[in-house]
Amino acid sequence: MTIPGAAEWLESTSLAILIRESLYGFAIVVGLHILGLTLSVGTLLWVDLRMLGVSLQSLRVSAVYRGLAPWFLAGFALMFISGATLFTAFATSAYANVYFRIKIVALLLAGANALAFHVVTQRQSATWDDAPRPPAAARIAGLTSIVLWALVILAGRMMSYTMFSSP
Repeated sequence: MTIPGAAEWLESTSLAILIRESLYGFAIVVGLHILGLTLSVGTLLWVDLRMLGVSLQSLRVSAVYRGLAPWFLAGFALMFISGATLFTAFATSAYANVYFRIKIVALLLAGANALAFHVVTQRQSATWDDAPRPPAAARIAGLTSIVLWALVILAGRMMSYTMFSSP
């Protein structure tokens, strides 16, 4: 099955039809998506700002991360589920949209940045965890995270402005 064929199949599912045709389905799922985005990126921003050394300098990076992780992970789960649901309802339009592709690439890069931080940079965190200004690698990871999540948000907004407009 081709990707466009899979997108058409997704749009024919009962979930997709419910989202597109029910009175409040789309609005509820979009609202949940924005709530998940706010919860995830909003709390992750504090971790990134701490890694940059510009906020919460009196707290250990690990303490900020551990305190906020349940919140941003719950937000990511909500954002992922609601985003996948929205994609199901509008898969062919999303797949054809350049901003959707930018958003997916930025999401993958944000995930790769987080993985690289946890696998490489965080290994030596015992030497810098309580430093007001973490080392360059941690600061770069924090700044990269902020930039990539801003790109995800901007691309997502541009999707909604370009997917539903008439040609």
